Amino acid sequence: MAECDNNCSTCSEKNNCDEKKGNELNDIKNVIAVMSGKGGVGKSTATALLAVAFRKKGYRVGVLDADVTGPSIPKLFGLHGSPDVTELGMMPARTDSGIEVMSINLLLPNEDEPVIWRGPMISGAIKQFWEEVVWGDLDYLFVDLPPGTGDAPLTVMQSLPLNGVVIVTSPQELANMVVRKSVKMAGKMNVPIMGLIENMSFMECPGCGQKIYPFGEGKGKLMAMEIKAPLLGVLPLEPSISALGDKGKIEESESIELLNIDMLIDHN
Repeated sequence: MAECDNNCSTCSEKNNCDEKKGNELNDIKNVIAVMSGKGGVGKSTATALLAVAFRKKGYRVGVLDADVTGPSIPKLFGLHGSPDVTELGMMPARTDSGIEVMSINLLLPNEDEPVIWRGPMISGAIKQFWEEVVWGDLDYLFVDLPPGTGDAPLTVMQSLPLNGVVIVTSPQELANMVVRKSVKMAGKMNVPIMGLIENMSFMECPGCGQKIYPFGEGKGKLMAMEIKAPLLGVLPLEPSISALGDKGKIEESESIELLNIDMLIDHN
């Protein structure tokens, strides 16, 4: 085998790599991380919506919640309780539509219990979710990364056979400035940028239906051009998305229609 350059997307051995193959019971065809660098841009919601969109297309889908200290994926899907542990490994929780999910919040006695861990323990948990969870056969595993460019994103990029990352941003220049750090991190790690999602882009007037762009129009398109990646979707600042997430019913969101997941499918 040739010397590893950490670029799993072009490696024919990515699923058989001793360092990154994970549980031998799993057959995961595509691994896509979702990152932003900036907190508060709706990255976890975007991850959940991507998973729902792919599941509705008939794909077998999982979500690995790598945001160990700020997990929100179980809440979005309405998942509670501890996962089953068998002699084969931990079994992921399953949503109503059949999306497999593993998160530290499923292992805590209370969902608001804080995880006060240093970097090595966070990295260890992420590796366990990859290596010891029985994901089974999946077409797509989405990895929800925490904000920043620290231990968790570094662990995912070094330890998982990523096809690439999807970047999530919002229209404010402050958010874009921080998001560029994640883009540059992916470049340094030789991980391809597969696309960009702009969240909280516009509001729709309930009276006339006109779109209002509180932070300026077209910023997502400009950002996508800057980082040379396709614009996968422009999501609104829509109360119903938040309400469904709060109720654990994100699978009912119609916002998935605004995501062009065919670009991700074609990318693979």
